[in-house]
Parts: sequence; C-alpha cells; structure tokens
Amino acid sequence: MEELIQNLKHEIIESLNLEDMTPDQIESDTPLFVEGLGLDSIDALELIVLLEKKYGLKIDTAEEGKKVLYSVRTMAENIIRHRNQ
Repeated sequence: MEELIQNLKHEIIESLNLEDMTPDQIESDTPLFVEGLGLDSIDALELIVLLEKKYGLKIDTAEEGKKVLYSVRTMAENIIRHRNQ
C-alpha cells in the first residue's frame, strides 16, 4: 500500500500541476481539501478523472467522493478495495 500511496502523491502533483510541491510534503493522512492541501472542486474533478482512467475506480455520488478523496490514504484504500472486488 505504501508504494501505491507514493505513486498517488506523484500523480496528484502531476495532475494538479503542483510544481512547487514534492511527494514528501503531502502527508498520507492529511485531508486533501480545505485545511489540508487546500484543494477545491476543480481539483476534485481532476482527481476523479485520474482515479477512473488509471485505476478504474468510479465515484458515483458526492458523498462517496468526500470519503474516497479525503486523503491520499483513503484514495489508496479505495483503489485496493476496488481491485479486490
């Protein structure tokens, strides 16, 4: 799971053009939105597209999106859960 988390950090930086950040600056359990990285709804859409295209993970509702996109770790946990279905 740690390898997946590191990959996700790289992909988040690349997808959202966070050029001034490094993967080490993103805490695995820190919220991605509001107080954490401070991402917004446009960023959420970018992350949803990333998860669907790269990992086949579909997010159907806003509530599900809030849970899946809470942190890098929750994203990784949901990808793993999706793979095991």
